[in-house]
Amino acid sequence: QVQLVESGGGEVQAGGSLRLACSGSGSAFTSNTVGWYRQAPGQQRELVAVITSSGSPNYADSVRGRFTISRDNAKSTVYLQMNTLKADDTAVYYCTVGSLVSVVSGRPDYWGQGTQVTVSS
Repeated sequence: QVQLVESGGGEVQAGGSLRLACSGSGSAFTSNTVGWYRQAPGQQRELVAVITSSGSPNYADSVRGRFTISRDNAKSTVYLQMNTLKADDTAVYYCTVGSLVSVVSGRPDYWGQGTQVTVSS
């Protein structure tokens, strides 16, 4: 069983930065892929970044070059550094854990409770 706790959300002006953190309990957190999803009101859920257990990252085109995902397995924490934020980045951001296939396919084993990011223009 893995419990996920996200933090770091909030409100920021366009062009600003935020860093989200996802802390996980249990050995499955450090041995699995972690992905960040986001969902804005009335829109489909979007996978914005993933990082494998070995630390290989990948990004959605919409955030590539602006967001950076990283993990600190010693702290059982994955970070999402978000720079040059835009109004379109406004959404609830969710941390997920599972195999790479499960995370990418939208069926991860675990979901966090979500954290709100609001970017004002």
